[in-house]
Amino acid sequence: MPLEAFFLPAAAGQRFALLHTPEASATPRGAVVYVAPFAEELNKSRRMAALQARAMAAAGYLVLQIDLLGCGDSSGDFADATWEAWLADVKLASDCLQQRTTAALWLWGQRAGCLLANEAAQRLERPVNLLFWQPVVSGKQFLQQFLRLKVAAEMLGSDGKGVMERLRSQLQRGEAVEVAGYLLSPALAAGLAQAELLLPHRSGRVEWIEISGRPDASLSPAAVARLTQWQAAGQQARGRSVSGPAFWQTAEISECPALLEASIQAMAEEPPR
Repeated sequence: MPLEAFFLPAAAGQRFALLHTPEASATPRGAVVYVAPFAEELNKSRRMAALQARAMAAAGYLVLQIDLLGCGDSSGDFADATWEAWLADVKLASDCLQQRTTAALWLWGQRAGCLLANEAAQRLERPVNLLFWQPVVSGKQFLQQFLRLKVAAEMLGSDGKGVMERLRSQLQRGEAVEVAGYLLSPALAAGLAQAELLLPHRSGRVEWIEISGRPDASLSPAAVARLTQWQAAGQQARGRSVSGPAFWQTAEISECPALLEASIQAMAEEPPR
């Protein structure tokens, strides 16, 4: 599939983008923006994201992968990132695609990227569909798990008492904290902590996909509860699960072919009623 790499001018520097274009000259079936996961999960997921973007393009979708502020080849360091800046980057990518096609817009989020995609969708003044990969439902809980990486590292050299309290205190004082090689700014931590996977923008639909290591893969209770709540509120939403490795956290780079197929199928099927 044709691939174009370029930089998008942004409020702070520029953002690196990869655009995957369908071969056919016909109108794309949809325009997709990939909203990546957080910190090291992003790096572990790059191969799967690339494979899915190519598969989507082969299926007729126009796909844009963007490095958010402080990530990949975009301007700034991770310490410069804020939740608001990342929301602006998602809008920037969406605007870029909408200038190229009138096809239906999709925000494809992974893990904590689902929180970002969902909040960005609420702010967009246009219809938007959502594709979620293993979504994080609570930013506060996710932040706590991320900070625990620092706690675990410090406990190797000490008793670890008070480490979590110290990290929270640093952030509250406006000081960045280093976790697993990433310098986390107070602004990014605060935005993530306040993010919740709430009822999405009702102008589009939601396709929620989870990955299970078990052969009889089924949706998590949290997913079932959230989807049931949304459906009761009138949201077009459905979930499915596939078997495969949790590639965003495996020691070696791994793939989940079933997820690639399920994503294309979910987007192509008639929306739930």
